[in-house]
Amino acid sequence: MIKILVDCFGGDHCPEAPVQGALAALEKNPELHLLLTGDEALLQKELAGKTYDSGRLEIVHAPEVIGCDEKPTDVVRLKRNSSMMKAIILLRDREDIAGMVSVGSTGALVTGALVRLGRIPGIIRPAFCPILPTMDGGLVGICDSGANLTVTPAHLRQFAIMASLYMSQVYDVPKPRVALLNVGKEAEKGDGIRQETYKLLQETDCVDFVGNMESRDLLSGRYHVVVADGFSGNVLVKTTEGTALELLKKIKKDIYSRTLYKVGALLMKKMFQEEKAFMNYQNYGGSVLLGTSKVVVKGHGSSNAKAVEKCIEQAYKMETSGLSRQIEAAIAKYEHYEE
Repeated sequence: MIKILVDCFGGDHCPEAPVQGALAALEKNPELHLLLTGDEALLQKELAGKTYDSGRLEIVHAPEVIGCDEKPTDVVRLKRNSSMMKAIILLRDREDIAGMVSVGSTGALVTGALVRLGRIPGIIRPAFCPILPTMDGGLVGICDSGANLTVTPAHLRQFAIMASLYMSQVYDVPKPRVALLNVGKEAEKGDGIRQETYKLLQETDCVDFVGNMESRDLLSGRYHVVVADGFSGNVLVKTTEGTALELLKKIKKDIYSRTLYKVGALLMKKMFQEEKAFMNYQNYGGSVLLGTSKVVVKGHGSSNAKAVEKCIEQAYKMETSGLSRQIEAAIAKYEHYEE
């Protein structure tokens, strides 16, 4: 039985989305045991009338809620009874709990995980790795996407190793093709950090490094992992997601602008539904925090029930694949770089 914590407060649709997502995950996976953290009365109210296996679902009372404007360091020090911090502390203290899922404050989650959980031995800095779909029906992971705004080549090499293992072990990609986000494809492009990282990745045998990638090729399907600093990676992911959502809005607006378009859209309804599902980031879960001593998955603040369910699925697969142990073994093969 794999036990996973679900932080049920802090997102736009809490506690409805986390609770509904948790119940859906329980129904699909009989080997899953979930612990919901948050205000017990509100969680019981949300669970009322719903059918589920009560033997595989627990509630951990945590009445405090973290506001979006609160400093992460203050949260870690002062809000131990918040749903997020309670989950992090339980994850640290109980060996039988494998990981946690949260849709709350990103800053608080990263700070709490680093301070309370710690890192896998050899890891300099953990990094976020969200997943996006590609045009050939595959997936691409972007690492980092926001945890580390400034990086060194040593950080970027570790990101490449962790994300490559993540894609191979959790998403069954046999030999993930790894690219470095840059302003051009030529080896000499970019600043000193990118140029040195390029050389390091060429020397990293456990990574199938295929060179630099320009941002326009993110969804091309030619890459399974894109390595970036947290600032560039975050901009890349959010720009891509935002463009997809705005494009869907424009298509819908254009369809309703003319009767002929409406008729055509009716005939192509199934195709439009498939495209909408393809471009909806809610269908791909959240950003895993690679490099922490235990599994941590961060969902979008706007996550719906389906997205939370996918986040729980990600956490489950990370634990059952033994990803943390494989990362530790892979990192140990290379010289340890100090920050």
